Amino acid sequence: MKYIKIHKEGYLILLALIFIIFVISLIVYMNYPKIIFAITTIISAMVLVFFAYFFRNPSRVVEIDDPSLVVAPADGTVVVVEPTEELEYFGERRLQVSIFMSVFNVHANWYPVAGKVLKSVHHDGNHMVAYLPKSSTENERSTVVIETPSKTQILVRQIAGALARRIVTYAHEGKECHLNEQMGFIKFGSRVDLYLPLDTEVFVQVGDKTTGNETIIARLNE
Repeated sequence: MKYIKIHKEGYLILLALIFIIFVISLIVYMNYPKIIFAITTIISAMVLVFFAYFFRNPSRVVEIDDPSLVVAPADGTVVVVEPTEELEYFGERRLQVSIFMSVFNVHANWYPVAGKVLKSVHHDGNHMVAYLPKSSTENERSTVVIETPSKTQILVRQIAGALARRIVTYAHEGKECHLNEQMGFIKFGSRVDLYLPLDTEVFVQVGDKTTGNETIIARLNE
């Protein structure tokens, strides 16, 4: 029998929500007509189902024997595929591929390649809509730089959206990372940017849908 597996980042929020719903329902039950209690119960159930759905954690395993392939780090829609200046780490032009996640997408993030984490840093910032270009440099964000076994370096940036207030990143400097391993989680609307070498062969275009840890989005020229 299939069931919804809840991501560990949602445990505390769901427990708090259940407690709040219980308290509100008890107050309504004791002080208001049954019809009001019934409406409150229905609304509460819908809210609880939405949050459980948002924090779902599907089991996904990708089998790839080509280490040059880059796997989508997130569910969502491709909103950017273009060369751009990456000034935080590389200080040069890189090929940017950005995936926007709505509140209905799975919000777990996976490592797009196997390798070693060279850098992992969190930046506080604004919470403008994540699909805007300025969100890459002005929103709350986490930057993770990974070096593949062939010494190619890529940058993955988790970006908070208008609703997101917390980015969780499991990566840390010196960590050996692998495909099928989660890199982190972004709560509510958000975006993930990839900065790849300019000679990377990209297989997606703006408007394409991606599935995290499944969709092959590029091949590095290694």
